[in-house]
Amino acid sequence: MKTFSIPPAYRSEFIAGVKEQRKKTDGLKKDFSPTVLDFGPLQILLARHFGPCYGVENAIEIAWRTLENNPGRRIFLLSEMIHNPHVNNDLTERGIRFIMDTKGNLLIPWESLCPSDIVIIPAFGTTLEINARLSAIGIDPLIYNATCPFVERVWKKADQIGQLKYTVVIHGTPDHEETKATFSHSVTGAPTLIIRNMGEAKLLAAYINGEKPSETFFDAFKGRYSIGFDPLADLEKLGVVNQTTMLATETKTIAEYLREVMMEKYQLTPATVATHFADTNDTLCYATNDNQRSAHAMLKDDADLAIIVGGYNSSNTTHLAELCEVVVPSYFISSDEKMLSMTEIRHWDFRRREERTTLSFLPAKDPVRVLLTSGASCPDVQVERVIRKLASFYHVNI
Repeated sequence: MKTFSIPPAYRSEFIAGVKEQRKKTDGLKKDFSPTVLDFGPLQILLARHFGPCYGVENAIEIAWRTLENNPGRRIFLLSEMIHNPHVNNDLTERGIRFIMDTKGNLLIPWESLCPSDIVIIPAFGTTLEINARLSAIGIDPLIYNATCPFVERVWKKADQIGQLKYTVVIHGTPDHEETKATFSHSVTGAPTLIIRNMGEAKLLAAYINGEKPSETFFDAFKGRYSIGFDPLADLEKLGVVNQTTMLATETKTIAEYLREVMMEKYQLTPATVATHFADTNDTLCYATNDNQRSAHAMLKDDADLAIIVGGYNSSNTTHLAELCEVVVPSYFISSDEKMLSMTEIRHWDFRRREERTTLSFLPAKDPVRVLLTSGASCPDVQVERVIRKLASFYHVNI
C-alpha cells in the first residue's frame, strides 16, 4: 500500500515501532488481539489497529503539499479536512480558510471566490452540485481533490447497481458530509434513500411489505429520498451501501435484514436473490472494519477502563466509543490534555453531545489495565502523548 509524507509533528516513532513489530509477527492481519504495553503499575492494552487510515493520510499529504507548492495564493477547504481539531487548527494557522462548516452552512460567500483561488476537496468528498458551483467560478474541483478512494468506491458501487435498476439505500447519518456526497452522486443514476439505523431499516421493511401505507413514507423519511421517489415501484429492488465510517457490523446487519425481507416477500432462494437484492459487501471500508474488529478483540481482555482518542465530531471514533462503553467504563477524549490529573478527566459524552468531568477515573489498584484506541482521523502522536501522560501518573518512563 502507498506510503504518505506526513508532517513530522503528527508522527510517533514509538507508535510506528509498535505497529511495525505487530506487522512483522502478523503480516496477514489475522490476529486482532491488542498489544500489551507493561509499565509495571500501569498496563496499556493498545488496539491491534487504530489511528490514521489511507484516506486521512492522503488528505493530510495533499493539504500540506498544496500549502508548500502555492505560496502567496489563497487556499480554501470546502469544510474540515478530517474530523480532528488539531489537524484543522494547524491548517487554519497556516492560512487555509474553510468555506463551510461541517453542517454545510456557508462561512465564506461563493461570490467572494475567484478563478485563481485553490479549493481543496476534503476526505469525505463533496456533492456534484458543489463541484458544478466551483466549476462555474472557474475553479477545477478535481485538481486538489483529497476524496478518500474508499468513499469513491462507494459511489462507483452505487452507480453500478443503479444501472441495474436497483434502488440505492445508504446507511449513514443524513447531515454528514460523506453521506450528502454519496447521496448526490447516487441520485443521478438511481432512486436513493438514506436510513440511519436498524430501526429505520425495520420501518422501511414495513413499507416494502405493504404494512404501512405508501402515502406516509414521505413524512417518515422526509428530506432523505431522491426527487420523484415512488415507494410502490422503487422498493422492489434494493442495494445497501454505507457511509464508510459507520459501524461495519451494523451495515452488515441492516443489509442482511433487508435481504431476508426481500427473500421472504418475493419467495426467493440464495440463487435468485439478486433479482431483488444486490450484493454490496465490498463497499465496507477496510480501515473502519479493522479498527472496529480490533476494539471488539481488546474488549475481551480484563481491563479497568478504556480511553478512545479522536475528534468529538468524528463518526468512526464515536462508534469506537460506543463499542467500548457497553463493556467497560470508557472515556472519549480529544487529546492527552483532557486527562487533567490522575483523578480527573474531561471527556465527551456523545449521547448528550457535551463534555463532562469524571473524578477518580483511574482506580486505586496495581496494576491498572487501560484499553486504548483512536479514530481514523487521529494522528499517532496524539496516542503517544496519551500513553506518556498516563505513564507520568505512575512515575514510569515509556
